[in-house]
Amino acid sequence: MSFAPLQNDTFLRACLRQATEHTPIWLMRQAGRYLPEYKATRAKAGSFMGLATNVDYATEVTLQPLERFPLDAAILFSDILTVPDAMGLGLTFALGEGPKFARHVRDEAAVDLLAVPDMDKLRYVFDAVTSIRRALNGRVPLIGFSGSPWTLACYMVEGGGSDDYRAVKTLMYSRPDLMHRILAINADAVAQYLNTQIEAGAQAVMVFDSWGGVLADGNFQDFSLAYTRRVLNQLKQEHNGARIPHIVFTKGGGLWLDDMNTLPCDVLGLDWTVNLSKARRQVGGDVGGPGKALQGNLDPNVLFAAPEQVATEAIRVLESFGLPHTDRSVPGPTHIFNLGHGISQFTPPEHVSALVEAVHNHSRQMRRMA
Repeated sequence: MSFAPLQNDTFLRACLRQATEHTPIWLMRQAGRYLPEYKATRAKAGSFMGLATNVDYATEVTLQPLERFPLDAAILFSDILTVPDAMGLGLTFALGEGPKFARHVRDEAAVDLLAVPDMDKLRYVFDAVTSIRRALNGRVPLIGFSGSPWTLACYMVEGGGSDDYRAVKTLMYSRPDLMHRILAINADAVAQYLNTQIEAGAQAVMVFDSWGGVLADGNFQDFSLAYTRRVLNQLKQEHNGARIPHIVFTKGGGLWLDDMNTLPCDVLGLDWTVNLSKARRQVGGDVGGPGKALQGNLDPNVLFAAPEQVATEAIRVLESFGLPHTDRSVPGPTHIFNLGHGISQFTPPEHVSALVEAVHNHSRQMRRMA
């Protein structure tokens, strides 16, 4: 499988702690409900899953934000719950509501039925990856992704979203053996899923540990971090001669940066509660030495302020990280600009324009002044 050569590799170089001319930017959930063109495509598809499982629609909505904004990466349009859906749990999305599973996993009998799914059940995802990569035509890199084993387990046990995580934590505390069995299956499934995305054309992959931050200290390490590590240990480092960066984002994980620094990944994503300057000192490494690239971490609600305030806050985030290293001959501390979580569906698109422009312009100016 061959694709057009990459024209803008800024994001990939920053992931690998290589010097770049500007700080790259992409946004979690950048293809989504805040764009009127997305809403129009979703209406044509009839449902969220109708959108996600149709290769042409998934390709269309992945590219929509790139037509509006000069972003430095595209991310596959899909959902983190495709893997448990392929396990037979029966995923549905109702308009205006979150995801729901028809079958919960809360006892030994339900856990006994779990297995790593046949990846052919997820062929629609891999076909979308290839279609998007071709449609990008080398414009920017394509990111593939999955939910973390713990985050997937939360949805599988709860049967959907949760405010108090009562069901999943009850199972974790009362039957940790069952929880570990679920997590082991999830980890091996996620690894296969991401590796197949890489084979289909994904140029970087990201693990979303969206619910890792709800765990107590100690439990995070045992029930989330250990299984994220199990995924990463199985992932392809290269494909067709190209290095494939691995990104891990744990919402609410700022307390455990030292632990996450031991993960075999290239990039750590940070939510808006983390001080970027401190995180850089903690895990960013020195010029010429090992370390993690950092991704983040603007509060998504900043995008509801006026465009000039959006620009001011973007500059504050860039200045908090500080000047990324500029020596192209060696690796060093780098920053990928992103939000601290997904973009809100209520965000005015013109405010996103102001954000991207401010990040590109100010990050270039920081390098010129160095």
